[in-house]
Amino acid sequence: MKDRSPPSAMGSSLSRRSILAGAAGLTAAACLPRIAGASLVMPDVMPFEHDDYAHARKRFHTHLVKKISAPEKSSPLGTPEGGRRVTYPGGPNGSIELVAWLSDYTPATKLKPAVLFLHGGNATGEGHWALMRPYWEAGYVVLLPTFRGENGQQGNYSGFYDETSDALAAATYLENLPGVDKDRIYLAGHSNGGTLSLLASMVRQFRASVPISAGVNSWRYFNRYSDELCFDESNPQEFIMRSSVCFGPSLKCPTLLLRGTEERPFDADHKLLMERARSAGMRIDNMLLQGTHNGVVPGAVAESIRFFSQFG
Repeated sequence: MKDRSPPSAMGSSLSRRSILAGAAGLTAAACLPRIAGASLVMPDVMPFEHDDYAHARKRFHTHLVKKISAPEKSSPLGTPEGGRRVTYPGGPNGSIELVAWLSDYTPATKLKPAVLFLHGGNATGEGHWALMRPYWEAGYVVLLPTFRGENGQQGNYSGFYDETSDALAAATYLENLPGVDKDRIYLAGHSNGGTLSLLASMVRQFRASVPISAGVNSWRYFNRYSDELCFDESNPQEFIMRSSVCFGPSLKCPTLLLRGTEERPFDADHKLLMERARSAGMRIDNMLLQGTHNGVVPGAVAESIRFFSQFG
């Protein structure tokens, strides 16, 4: 599941990846038909990996057969209203400098909780940032990172794998900011960002996580967006390492899966992920909110704040 988001809240031109949808400046290309391409054979039953996802990542190296930028038209990033433009060293080894937007705050003796929010689509813009306001109004420091190859930046798009390293690097950057409470780093993300939220929370422990409209099955995703296949599709492990449903017991923090009532249902995938995570004793719940893939985001942000408040 994904959205396709324009580089700014207004004035984006139409394309196969982006049509205007809603005041927040999001897009609804997730509802567009899939571009014709090769059909991937999806397993009848999603593989179950006994190895911890964090350990599996240390041994696995994705093989990119195409070196491409993030597959969405976008503009260079400026400074958003109510925030600062900062840079963080992208993962896993800090070799790429990437832009992030940070909410304005004043460090104080009393440490603040923080939210790392992973945007939808394959580019970011003012429309995404506008949705962050409820977090900082609720007292959270907010960091919205961009990822490799987005908005004209360095790096190659990898279809969720190396982008997970970027998300983890952004979390490290956030927790080391002055005045931020390292023990209260929360994670949320929408669409592609929801997918990354699940993968990231299987590597390190956040206080709690709220993936919104997340994909958990990469075969399903790349069957729909086959033009984004950039890795060796003959190797099933490439898909496994991008599918959180295969690593359910690796989930390391309480999680709430949110999705809109009008989204394409992938209930079986989500149910299997939840069963596997719960088998390891981890709390994971789900909730449907009224709305479409993109229209659900404001309500989901509000619901995530309610969920986070349960954990200090």
